[in-house]
Amino acid sequence: MPATDTQLTVAVGDATFSAVYARPANPTATVVVAHGAGAGMEHPFLRGFTDALNSLGLATLRFNFPYREAGRKFPDRPPAAIAAWRASMAAARAQADAHGDGGPLWGAGKSFGGRMASMAVAEGMDAAGLAYLGYPLHAPGKPEKLRDGHLYGVTLPMLFLQGTRDTFASPDILEDVVARIGRNAVLQWVEGGDHSFAVAGRKRAPEEVGASLAAPVAEFIAEQS
Repeated sequence: MPATDTQLTVAVGDATFSAVYARPANPTATVVVAHGAGAGMEHPFLRGFTDALNSLGLATLRFNFPYREAGRKFPDRPPAAIAAWRASMAAARAQADAHGDGGPLWGAGKSFGGRMASMAVAEGMDAAGLAYLGYPLHAPGKPEKLRDGHLYGVTLPMLFLQGTRDTFASPDILEDVVARIGRNAVLQWVEGGDHSFAVAGRKRAPEEVGASLAAPVAEFIAEQS
């Protein structure tokens, strides 16, 4: 039986934001998924990713950061984004508990969403592991300003899925960062992929691109269980 969407409203401080919980029969894990800075939780890329995770036996909860919910373009500052992450993880756990179980609780995010998940974990948010869909290690053309300091204190399993043409992470620098994090971090390259995982000369719809990343994430989660 395919997973069905449950629409949720999550509260954080004085704000509320939308989330969607989807659960296949007897999920082996639950993955909370955050969007990137420029697109919300209904973007076809993210929907393709979560639908594919559901088909692989994983429950998902995708959510909008408060800025997106309010119609603002500029992303929330880290304290607000981290609070939204914590509230979303709590909402996913509540849904899993209400249905009997949802397995271990993982976090995943596209670009900004993944970086905020890592910062939330660095500040004590509980999770079984994290998966990054294009980690924004630095701004394009500014490899001297790395966003890596907090990563070295994260000891849970982390999967970095990264396109080899991603201008937000120079390959040699990202490889060095992942190596310095330690054995709990794994880097998997998507050959020819840019920051959106589009590959030159290979035309694919965004939902297909997102769906293509579900299998390596599901496999990594299974390996850690």
